[in-house]
Amino acid sequence: MSFIAKHILEKCKHCNACLDLVACPGAEENICIGCGACTLLCPNEALTLVESKRKNKINIEVDGKKVFVPEKTSIKEALTGIGYLITDLPKEPEELCKFEIFAPCGVGACSSCSVEVNGVMKPACVTMVREGIKIITTPPSNYIPKRIVCGFTGHPSGGVGTPWHLREDPKKTIEIVCYTAGCNFQCPQCQNWHVAFSGRNDFLTPNEAAKKMLLTNEKYPDVSRLTVSGGESTLNRIWLIKFLQKLKSLYKNKTIRLHVDTNGSLLTESYIDELVNAGMTDIGIDLKALSTDTFMFITGLKDEEKAEKYKKIAWNAVKYLSKHYKEKVFTGIGIPYNKDLISIEEIKDMGKKLFKIDPCLQVAVNDYQPAFRRKIKKTTSNDMKEVYTILKEIGLETVVCQSPDGFICP
Repeated sequence: MSFIAKHILEKCKHCNACLDLVACPGAEENICIGCGACTLLCPNEALTLVESKRKNKINIEVDGKKVFVPEKTSIKEALTGIGYLITDLPKEPEELCKFEIFAPCGVGACSSCSVEVNGVMKPACVTMVREGIKIITTPPSNYIPKRIVCGFTGHPSGGVGTPWHLREDPKKTIEIVCYTAGCNFQCPQCQNWHVAFSGRNDFLTPNEAAKKMLLTNEKYPDVSRLTVSGGESTLNRIWLIKFLQKLKSLYKNKTIRLHVDTNGSLLTESYIDELVNAGMTDIGIDLKALSTDTFMFITGLKDEEKAEKYKKIAWNAVKYLSKHYKEKVFTGIGIPYNKDLISIEEIKDMGKKLFKIDPCLQVAVNDYQPAFRRKIKKTTSNDMKEVYTILKEIGLETVVCQSPDGFICP
């Protein structure tokens, strides 16, 4: 089944996000291939996908076999049509079969779905099929992944995995951070949507990104914490592992902390092991909810089975880190709060579950404010004080609540 993007004029606010941030593969030729990247990013939902039949077919070659596929469609869609499995669920590398491609972001930013097209690696989700192209779905052995990385800067407050005591001076830079574009969630209240759903910016190899971190760090020579956030930083597993390894090697004569902020949905046990072995010393896992219904509401996911799996993996990751890496990795937990998104009762139940895992876990409550597509009421300092009191009464030792008046800390 093929699609095309439809512009809903009455919803359009002419913000130009679709022009500035979307890597539209058919823009120069005024062709829509139905990749859906623009529909994920539009903050006003003025773009949507509708079915569109592709009458003509073209001849291409995939893994040495000549096949006919519909014209004016994405490589991802073409591969699906000839029997390849496109998935956005986590699997161990050895579990991926020959005809399976991991495509989690849908905007071309993470490059996890990259295939070789006429000798050049390109993301399958936002690359158009053309007559006669030759596609090899298995990356060459010497392939070095790239993904969009931006926003290299000093950060005064850090992320979920930042120890609370470092935030005492709100004006002091405590971390060097970069942001990886692309996300496997579609949170309607995303605070960083212009990065999470953007397919336009610099594609960097792990080495290139690590060197940019080093150059940024030179502006803040006293800072020894390096953070990768997003979007979702874990989407391209090979890239992230190599990035951490390169940072570790660049700083071999200096003690540093390597901090990964993530939604945790892809953190299988072997992935965590790889991250720790690569040099990760701190991690922040942003748990969205306890119930699957709330999880789907907050993340914007429509597939209940997928949402349940993502949620389960993230919670299991917290347990695994606490059991196996408590002394080696600082683990911070993020949970959201806004009355329009999640009930105070569910927040309390999340706190109880975290207490059973480890009462010493740092729990950071983020005050979700109206952003992107969701028009929710603003949280107040009193809202966050209530949450803080509830979680402390459960017995959690370290609770940090973000509020309009600053952090409520232990």
